[in-house]
Order: sequence, then C-alpha cells, then structure tokens
Amino acid sequence: MIVTTTPSVEGRPISGYKGIVTGEAILGANVFRDLFAGIRDIVGGRSGAYERALQEARETAIAEMEANAGKLGADAVVGVDLDYEVIGQNGSMLMVSASGTAVTLG
Repeated sequence: MIVTTTPSVEGRPISGYKGIVTGEAILGANVFRDLFAGIRDIVGGRSGAYERALQEARETAIAEMEANAGKLGADAVVGVDLDYEVIGQNGSMLMVSASGTAVTLG
C-alpha cells in the first residue's frame, strides 16, 4: 500500500475515492513514567526511549490506517496527516493519530 502526505501519487492517476481512513495509538501514563525513569539516556537534549515510544505509536497508527484502507479496497492513502494530542485527566496520555484519504489508483 502506498502511503503519502501528498494529494496524489506521481505517475499514478486516482481512479476512485474510498473515503477518509484513520488510525490511532495511545501512550498511557505508564509509558511516561517508564520514559522519565529512563531519563538517563538523554544525550544532547534528546531522549532515545521517548523517541522510540513515539516512533512505535506513530507506526501503529499508520499501520491501523493502512489496514482500514485495505478493508475498503484501496491501493493507496493520500493526503496523510499525523497529529499528536495530549489527552486524559491531567494530560496523562498521548494520542498519535494518522488520517488520510483511501483511493484506488489507475
């Protein structure tokens, strides 16, 4: 499945629109506690543990979005947008969401 932030796939005309598809992943409070417990891995102002957790959440959200597009019979997802939101009581969770338009290509 082709996934792109652009509104089209170069060289491949869009032959049909299947609809908006989304995927979400939530990092809970335990993840934050674990990440801050591992704060010692910060080098040059960056936390490898935090970056790995965000990468995993992002990959999960994109994979879920792709799966939803596949269920609609799509070949690609165009116009993909990634969002990061703090949610829950006292901002105790982080949600990563991916959304885009599922399409078939000609």
